[in-house]
Amino acid sequence: MALMTLEPITHLARLSVSLPAELLARLDSMVEQRGLSSRSQMISELIRRELAEHNEGIPGAILSGTITLIYRAESGRVRQALAQAQGEYLKEVISAQHVFLEDDQSLEVLLVQGPSERLLALCDRLRKIRGVHQIKLVTATALLPPLHAHGAVPGRDGGPSGAPHE
Repeated sequence: MALMTLEPITHLARLSVSLPAELLARLDSMVEQRGLSSRSQMISELIRRELAEHNEGIPGAILSGTITLIYRAESGRVRQALAQAQGEYLKEVISAQHVFLEDDQSLEVLLVQGPSERLLALCDRLRKIRGVHQIKLVTATALLPPLHAHGAVPGRDGGPSGAPHE
């Protein structure tokens, strides 16, 4: 059964890399453990991840990703502070998912998109909230499709046809 990719392959380039034998053996082991069809697939994933992380430091780079938080949920104070911080970044926070963990802890995952400096500032703002134990930003260079534009007219601006529903 052939593996299907989500991205169309328009142009491939070959790359020759010399690696220490131990590093190549570890790469091959990772490829096998993940069930990938080739080293190229694994190396492409690693490069994409590093490029996304690199873009976090480029001012103005638009990124999408997640911010994962672990925090002590002992009182509503922490959740209220988190909600207030997220409210200051309404354009960047697309959605949030919360679950309760053991030992009075919570896990929250924010889906975010925006300029790299805004996403990093949001992480800094969240990190300063007392009770937040862990925070991690994971970014991607692939972006969410455009959401509804304020004031968009159906049938125009790329919206639905505007045909009446029956």
